[in-house]
Amino acid sequence: MTILVTGGLGYIGSHTVVELLNNNFDVVIVDDLSNTEKFILKNIETIAGKKPIFYPFDLKRKELLHQVFEAHQIDGCINFAAFKAVGESQEKPIDYYENNLFSLINILQEFKTRNISNFIFSSSCTVYGQADEQPINENTPLKTPESSYGKTKQMGEEILKDFANSHQRKVSLLRYFNPIGAHPSSLLGELPLGIPNNLVPYVTQTAAGIREKLNIWGNDYPTPDGTAIRDYIYVVDLAKAHVKALQKLINEKSETLIDIYNLGAGKGSSVLEVVEAFELANNINVPYQICERRAGDITVAYADATKAEKELDWKAETSLEEALRTTWEWQKYLETRQN
Repeated sequence: MTILVTGGLGYIGSHTVVELLNNNFDVVIVDDLSNTEKFILKNIETIAGKKPIFYPFDLKRKELLHQVFEAHQIDGCINFAAFKAVGESQEKPIDYYENNLFSLINILQEFKTRNISNFIFSSSCTVYGQADEQPINENTPLKTPESSYGKTKQMGEEILKDFANSHQRKVSLLRYFNPIGAHPSSLLGELPLGIPNNLVPYVTQTAAGIREKLNIWGNDYPTPDGTAIRDYIYVVDLAKAHVKALQKLINEKSETLIDIYNLGAGKGSSVLEVVEAFELANNINVPYQICERRAGDITVAYADATKAEKELDWKAETSLEEALRTTWEWQKYLETRQN
């Protein structure tokens, strides 16, 4: 079977492509390279021993997307293509709505025309907003997210639910928490262009001396150490969940299906706990400074992922310390590429 992976050279996308290839799927990648680099394609091939087909263009270009569907018999899609920085989305909301929603709609137009099913959407725990109770399960009421990024994910879910119900299709909405870490080969990892928006790559760049200090956004949250708490999940564990979700869609007899799964480690860690775990795992110091809270950030979010364990036979297996160890190995690999 041939699976279209949009944003397939990105952080989570590239790891998922490797897992798809390892499970004998053929893969077609569309990625505009706005948040990654071309060498990732070669590294995917090195790890998996197979080369995915790659098209470098923006999914908002409907005519180019149409050509991809004309050239390949697509059996499903995993859609990672999206701008993803919470803070940036507050500064550039219209850019986020245009990029994240128009690209999704263009793919679904092709799915509708060609009667294709099996669509997996890269969603986020941000659709819950600041939940009233923890841990968060799939029945936790959705709230209006604090950020424009989160709003695009919530809107994307609604679009896909309508699509599935109106056209009798199978979709899976994967709400994941905070992916971290790198592939055990050290050939794939998070590749922020410019100043990182996510915590862990900022930690690694600070440890490497690229950044002078780590900015910790607020230490006055109502948490044990005053810093925000998140659920950090190892990216390879997360990638494997996408394959499990896809296999479930393919094997499902029903014509219409809307699966929703939380994907997380099921444990919350504060920003300071992550910094300390990184220092312990890699025997290195990370200087930091406390800054004012960042707009759009919530206080605490961690997952109840028991539904995914029951229905997909999946659960997170990698510790925070091990994930952070792979992150540092990836950082060292990037430095060797530059030297």
